[in-house]
Amino acid sequence: MGSEGATETSEASRSAAASSATVGRLLVITAAVMWSSSGFFAKSPLFDWSPDERGPLLAFWRAAFASLILALLVRRPRWSWGLIPMSVLFVAMNYTFLTALVRTEASVVIWLQHLAPAWVLIGGRLLFGEPVQRIDLLLIGFCVTGVAVILGDQLRGQDPISVMLGLASGLTYAGVVLSLRRLRDLDPAWLATANHLVTAVAFLPFAIACDQPPHGQQWLYLIAFGMLQMGLPYLLFAIGVKRIPGNQASALCLLEPILVPVWVFVAWGHLVDYQPPQRSTWIGAGLILTGLSIRFVGFELLKRRRSSGASDPSDGRSPRESVSQKSADEADSH
Repeated sequence: MGSEGATETSEASRSAAASSATVGRLLVITAAVMWSSSGFFAKSPLFDWSPDERGPLLAFWRAAFASLILALLVRRPRWSWGLIPMSVLFVAMNYTFLTALVRTEASVVIWLQHLAPAWVLIGGRLLFGEPVQRIDLLLIGFCVTGVAVILGDQLRGQDPISVMLGLASGLTYAGVVLSLRRLRDLDPAWLATANHLVTAVAFLPFAIACDQPPHGQQWLYLIAFGMLQMGLPYLLFAIGVKRIPGNQASALCLLEPILVPVWVFVAWGHLVDYQPPQRSTWIGAGLILTGLSIRFVGFELLKRRRSSGASDPSDGRSPRESVSQKSADEADSH
């Protein structure tokens, strides 16, 4: 009786962990889809600021409105010294990313930033000892190869300083992901609010110096930009990354740059200055989607099939042997 009870408890624990991971992945995917609407807002012809002003001003208003909605969701604010490096990395990520956007093509910067899964994998292993599955290495291989294919065609003739800024945005993005993992015991809404408040303060001088404050429909776009494109998805990501390894979360976020040109085409494809994605972008995106499909669809289906086979009495094993086999399978996956 004791052995059977322990077995049932162990199986229930494994089932709960698997369910938690599935919820975490769905939350991260939802966040990535919402983040991917950035092009819809950033490319809107409604904003008539100069190119030098546009990036920092959008960063300020987005962070400010994101802070407003996130602050309402904070339940357990708590100080931690880890908040300092996380917030600094978040501001640096915004600065390097937006500065690079001003200097060069947006697609180049976005894909340079999304080399982050490789940095998260390395940093998570070296700094925090996060386990790395072989299947995750395959996923990262597909993702990095896909990004390399895209950048290999787009980096020709680019400003080297812009490239360095893009790479720095990816490194700081990875630092934010790892920080969220490190601070996963804190309230996710509190972490998200702290990051956006610090960012708003950092970019406030640009808003003060601007002689063209938002007006008319711009306010509606900026509110939606901050609350729906940044605030809520960032909260979903912070909750999701508590449930899955950082390298998985950052890899799933590669759905964002894949979807960005889709929304831009749907919203602004009719404009004269619209530029469609290059062929290399589609090839690289295909490689990334292949890696994601293998890791999060094929591999998960294989695990479930092996798990159900291990617990099937018709396979000739005793219940104790079935449980032992299931434990071995779980160990392989970790």
